[in-house]
Amino acid sequence: MDRFDFIVIGTGAAGESAANAALERGRTVAVVERELVGGSCSFWACIPSKALLHAATEHRRGDYSWERASARRDYMINRERRDWPDDSGHVKALETAGARLYMGEGRIVGPGLVEVGPGPASPRAAARRIEAGTIILATGSQPKIPEVEGLAEAEPWTNREATSTRTLPRSVVILGGGPMGVELGEFFALFGVATTLVHAHERLIDKDHRRVSEAAARIMRDDGVDLRLGVRTLRLRAGAGEGGAHVVELSDGKSVQGDRIILALGRVFGLENLGLDRVGVDPGKLKPDGRLRIADGVFLIGDPAGPEMFTHVSHYQGIVAVRMALGEDLVPDYRAIPRAVFVEPELASVGLSLEAAKAAGIDAFEKVADFATSTRGYELEAEFGHLAVVVDRRTETLVGASVVAPDASAAIHETALAIHTRIPVPQLASMMHGFPTTSRVFDGLYAEALKELRAPVPA
Repeated sequence: MDRFDFIVIGTGAAGESAANAALERGRTVAVVERELVGGSCSFWACIPSKALLHAATEHRRGDYSWERASARRDYMINRERRDWPDDSGHVKALETAGARLYMGEGRIVGPGLVEVGPGPASPRAAARRIEAGTIILATGSQPKIPEVEGLAEAEPWTNREATSTRTLPRSVVILGGGPMGVELGEFFALFGVATTLVHAHERLIDKDHRRVSEAAARIMRDDGVDLRLGVRTLRLRAGAGEGGAHVVELSDGKSVQGDRIILALGRVFGLENLGLDRVGVDPGKLKPDGRLRIADGVFLIGDPAGPEMFTHVSHYQGIVAVRMALGEDLVPDYRAIPRAVFVEPELASVGLSLEAAKAAGIDAFEKVADFATSTRGYELEAEFGHLAVVVDRRTETLVGASVVAPDASAAIHETALAIHTRIPVPQLASMMHGFPTTSRVFDGLYAEALKELRAPVPA
């Protein structure tokens, strides 16, 4: 039986990160993958969706055809003239770094013991066992398929089909208004597909800052998306609509139609078949201990570990899990997780909203600046946008921020760094920003925040 220092099950962003972190520290590593080395982000989510969003934006501005967009997407995931992505670059990178790759389904069969059996990419593989001092589970997540009457008959798409299609449908109905639903809705709408988005909450991206949600709704409506907010899907009637479209009946008594139904309703984790019971863990009552450890010598990282399902969180957890497994005394820090939605203009945030900060017992206040009337906003002829910071009075530090601007995904990182390192507002107010940039708007926000912090307390 082959023995290693680490076994990593799953090779998405979390698994690749953990494997490389262990290898860089001189440890031996086995990686187990059931399908594609590189994971969902590389082939079905982040990479193709951002390529398609860029193409859709360029299509609106001028001559950027769907054929060109589809070919560019294929190039980004190495799918030229193929019906399946090419993960050989990821395989080579791991093997060159020193990892041993086992293709198949990985399952814990005892403490420190993993059995690798046949999987989707290796249906004829013989089962074999490997062992290690530490097992890291980085198995990712899969699209949530709700139990809705008539849904199966409509053969819905998930992000896989939506980001890999080579043919644009006439119309789509997207179920779910989180970041994925918003980005997919924009991509289809900008390429001329009649797009409807149904979301059970009253606002899009409802877990984020309210101003970000409002900006997302304005962007989508301006781009022709039919938003149905605050309503639930009751049932579907497959092929019962105009031209064979599917009919979606809603909780408000109305209905919408689409040739394709796209699910963007969240993710599930599929931990039930990993053999966690063999190490004394009930998958239904799984609670990482704050250090990503779920049992002696077993760590859980990536989407199932929370608190956010982002590639950069997965990458971060891969590194810290290895460091903790090797005895370093540290705890993951999630106070400054950047979030971005790559529509136009971009939406970005970090940390807590004002409402969330107050709910957490923080004596907080918010300062907001309009982007459209800033120098940079005037230059770009921006119609709307904002920058906002949330400040903790007691510590005089930032606890949250949000940006809606063309380069929001980049501009937000200044505030992420400030939250992560607890830079005091007086120090932020003393720094210099390049002119004229989006980040320059923070100058005024920090100055206003400092004035409020130094204002006399009312008697």
